[in-house]
Amino acid sequence: MQSQDINPREPQDENIVENKELNIWEALIPVFALVGMLAYNIYVYGDDALSGSNQFVLLLGAAVAAIVGFRNKVSYKQMLEEVAENVKSTTGALLILLMVGALAGTWLISGIIPTMIYYGLQLLSPKIFLAACVIICAIISIATGSSWTTSATVGIALVGIGETLGISLGMTAGAVLSGAYFGDKMSPLSDTTNLAPAMAGGELFSHIKYMAWTTIPTITITLIAFIIIGLNLDVSGSPDIQDKLTAIKGAFNISPLLFIVPVIVIIMIVKKTPPLIALLIGALLGGVTALIAQPDIVAKIAGADSLTFQSGYQGVMNALTVDTAVETSSKELNDLFTAGGMKGMLGTIWLIICAMVFGGVMDAIGALSRITNSLLKMATSVFGLFASTVASCLALNLTASDQYLALVVPGKMFKKAYEDKGLAPENLSRTLEDSGTVTSVLVPWNTCGAYHSKVLFGYAGATAYIPYAFFSIISPFMTLLFAAFSIKIKQLTAKPA
Repeated sequence: MQSQDINPREPQDENIVENKELNIWEALIPVFALVGMLAYNIYVYGDDALSGSNQFVLLLGAAVAAIVGFRNKVSYKQMLEEVAENVKSTTGALLILLMVGALAGTWLISGIIPTMIYYGLQLLSPKIFLAACVIICAIISIATGSSWTTSATVGIALVGIGETLGISLGMTAGAVLSGAYFGDKMSPLSDTTNLAPAMAGGELFSHIKYMAWTTIPTITITLIAFIIIGLNLDVSGSPDIQDKLTAIKGAFNISPLLFIVPVIVIIMIVKKTPPLIALLIGALLGGVTALIAQPDIVAKIAGADSLTFQSGYQGVMNALTVDTAVETSSKELNDLFTAGGMKGMLGTIWLIICAMVFGGVMDAIGALSRITNSLLKMATSVFGLFASTVASCLALNLTASDQYLALVVPGKMFKKAYEDKGLAPENLSRTLEDSGTVTSVLVPWNTCGAYHSKVLFGYAGATAYIPYAFFSIISPFMTLLFAAFSIKIKQLTAKPA
């Protein structure tokens, strides 16, 4: 822990900065307090915990850490300076989150996301129904950046179709969630995909590219497993999706030409365009495309009868910044065709800022370094560091019952440990996603597990899908396998002294 500069003319102040090192139990006091408060808060608020109460609990955890710091002669100024540095380090990630919200809004009203869904639904075939569920939900989740939205819309429809074919609810739900979490994990529109590199100190598109090394093999194994299961099932009937295809075409002008915008954004990413610029251009191109391809939708969002310069400006600006929705003739699809714009990202931004307050105070009092040093004594190898990260993420999903905290707390705790071993931040961010994001759905009392159970089965606590959620089960083992054999373990350009 760094001490403050001391003015030699004021020796009486020296006792303020001569801090004794925290022991492990003192360092863990704020962590235990935070986990306990979060567990109770989620018990009280359930899915609504992220609306603000979890964020305030993080601040309460920071207050507990500050009390520990005061007892060990750490000054308020030093804590505040560390918090400021922490928040400053996330500036790029926060701006990217805002641009992600803006892009999601214009890609909805332009018909880009509906077009992806329209063609994705046509992949259904009875004998490969389960594998098709994985692919469809992966496409939709990549397009929307949300496993929750995918599950609550197309997921419900696919479970219903599977039931008519005589396929168990658990199998279909497992396939739905496998695809949904693959897409959520790999989509630049996903809040967890933005959160993980923000915690690790990495960059969004570098994180996604590096994450593909463990994610692609995992989804491949998942698809093979569902193909084998599907070929051995006695499937009867054929899925009826015509009403949903008709609903999408009735609300949007669907055309393969709309894929031009995503292709342009992908090309910019491949050409190493800064992500903030690529997302901004993608959002603006989505707005221009909406004016050309969906003029009636733009006018309606602006509350006008026809498209004029003013209504066009207002409609696109609304899509960029606030909640927008496009209604179809299918009630199941209406929830899917909604976007929150930049406003929809404020909850995640709020969470990051509050997490940085907690992490900053923990840094300033020396608690994080004490905890990580203790863990590293038990995990002296690179594999041991990865294993400790995986275990911490799983433990947070089990105890704090929230996937965001399973990324935030271990991410903040292990960041310096990875740097000290000369490992690039992509290693930490990938491990956080492989073990924190995707395993949350395997815990019935976690917000994700409870939510998906409620949506797909009609009641919370259903566990029939867990044995078939292959993607979530395999992911942490895949990341440990890569670590054990030193496969794609990226080093820092220059190892810290």
